[in-house]
Amino acid sequence: MFYTPDIATTLELPQDEAAHALRVLRLTEGAEVMLTDGKGSFYRAEIDIISGKRCYVRIVETTTPAPLWMGHLHLALAPTKNMDRIEWFAEKATEIGVDEITFLDCRFSERKVVKTERVEKILVSAMKQSLKPSLPVLNPMTPFMKFIAQPFTGQKFIAHCYEGDKEPLMQALTPDEDALVLIGPEGDFSPEEVQAAIDKGFRPISLGKSRLRTETAALVAVHMMNETHPFPPYREGDSKPRQ
Repeated sequence: MFYTPDIATTLELPQDEAAHALRVLRLTEGAEVMLTDGKGSFYRAEIDIISGKRCYVRIVETTTPAPLWMGHLHLALAPTKNMDRIEWFAEKATEIGVDEITFLDCRFSERKVVKTERVEKILVSAMKQSLKPSLPVLNPMTPFMKFIAQPFTGQKFIAHCYEGDKEPLMQALTPDEDALVLIGPEGDFSPEEVQAAIDKGFRPISLGKSRLRTETAALVAVHMMNETHPFPPYREGDSKPRQ
């Protein structure tokens, strides 16, 4: 599958996708290809014209599958010092299903800068590999206090390791509402950050009895959100979701 974000306005494959189609796969004119715009639609197409390194297609069929889950699923986390672990999380979260990822700059954060360009490429690759029609939104590093002050419609949760009343995330989630979960750095959120989030309406939650690394906790949260937000019932006339 090829990622063509501008397919609605241009029938030319992006440069990197054209190179993969022509040089790696050695496709020729008339070959059938599957495209996605990353905005929810698939396009069955044929290679129409090849001109040097440029590749143009002809759209044969457009389908918009029914959503694979209900609501908008947003995961915000403090990136780890080792970027390989965060890149692994980004890949797997996309395969499982997530709508938005935000990197948080917290008091105890081990990493203050993230080059989102590389992570974006990983998201695109994971979207194509898992045959999903939508590319998750990737937000740049955002200061924690600024992030929690932003408006968000839906349920909001913060996972932390301090003592106190915390609901299991699976029990706290409401299936038909948007969901946002905050995951802190290896040193956890500071007590002040936790209290500030609670004051902004975030509910403290637990991800289980095990002590988890940041990227593991984030992936567990994504999985739980998906389990609690199953895709809507199939309706006559809808495109069936791909498995």
